[in-house]
Amino acid sequence: MKHTLAVLVENRPGVLSHIASLISRRNYNIESIAAGLTEEPDVTRITLVVEGDEQIVEQVVKQLSKLIDVISVTNLTHVDSINRELALIKVRATPEKRTDLMNVVEVFRARIVDMNRETVVVELTGEEDKIDALCRVLEDHGIVEMVRTGRVSLNRGPLPVKEIGWRE
Repeated sequence: MKHTLAVLVENRPGVLSHIASLISRRNYNIESIAAGLTEEPDVTRITLVVEGDEQIVEQVVKQLSKLIDVISVTNLTHVDSINRELALIKVRATPEKRTDLMNVVEVFRARIVDMNRETVVVELTGEEDKIDALCRVLEDHGIVEMVRTGRVSLNRGPLPVKEIGWRE
């Protein structure tokens, strides 16, 4: 099972690397990792998607919360939350197939952000399943290159979910 963890950390060099190495040293798999600034410039939010059972995730949360630069760790897996991912997909686009491709892009509410004689670049933001579905359809056209951000998540509601290690 995939678990989503929101980790708030001090915005310092090497913190992301330290977190990733802590998890990999324990032989846990990181499905995706995304990091960025928060509403506070000295705090970075790292969204981790970790694969494993409840016991593995509990261990990961405990280990992360012990790190000095970690402010809080929140398991969003069983919390009502909003999950999104961004994908940029470069696809072969011959003139004959371009109209079909544009129709597919429209159905998925994606956008074409670049176009040349041979390819188009499609941008899609959404849940993982939606991006997977678009990729399956675009395979028929020929995916040349693709990049995905990995999951970013926020819990729904007016206030953040405060869990292990929260510092006021």
